[in-house]
Amino acid sequence: MATVDQTHAAPSWRRVEIALIAGARKVAAAFDHRLAPIDLNLNQASLLAFVNDFGESSQTELAEMVGIGRASIGSMIDRLEVRGLVTRNPHPNDRRVRLVNITLDGAALVEKFYEIDAGFQREIRREISREERQHLASLLERLGANVDAILSSPNINQERGGPHA
Repeated sequence: MATVDQTHAAPSWRRVEIALIAGARKVAAAFDHRLAPIDLNLNQASLLAFVNDFGESSQTELAEMVGIGRASIGSMIDRLEVRGLVTRNPHPNDRRVRLVNITLDGAALVEKFYEIDAGFQREIRREISREERQHLASLLERLGANVDAILSSPNINQERGGPHA
C-alpha cells in the first residue's frame, strides 16, 4: 500500500509555509493599522527607530535593516525628509554617501511609535504564554536557518535543466 506524502496531503492553507506567510502579512497589516494615527507604516517606523537608536546611517545600511531595496528606501527617506523627520548629510570620508540622521520631530515621533509598539505587543501576545512565544521564536529561527541554507545553495531546478533553467 502506497503512503501519501504528508506535505501534499494537507490542504495548502494548512501548510506551515502558507500559514507563516499569511500570518506575517496579517501582523504587518495590523501594525500598520495601529501606526496610522501617527501617519507611519511599519517600515517607516522601523527606519526612524533604527536611526534614533543607533545614530546616523547610510541608505545601504537602512535598506538592509528594514529589508527593502535601496531604491525603495531612498523613496521612503525622501518622504520622511519632506515631513522634517530625517535629514541627509554628507559622509565625512566618502562624498558618494549621504548619512541619514533623525530630527527632533523624528525622535518625538519615535517615542509615540514605542508607545504604540508596547500596546501592540500586549494585544498580539494576548493568551499566548511566554513559554509558547519562546517556543515559537525558536521554531521560526530554525525555519529561518533552513531558508538561509536554501538561499545560499544552487537552485536545483536550474542545475537539472528544470522549467526555469
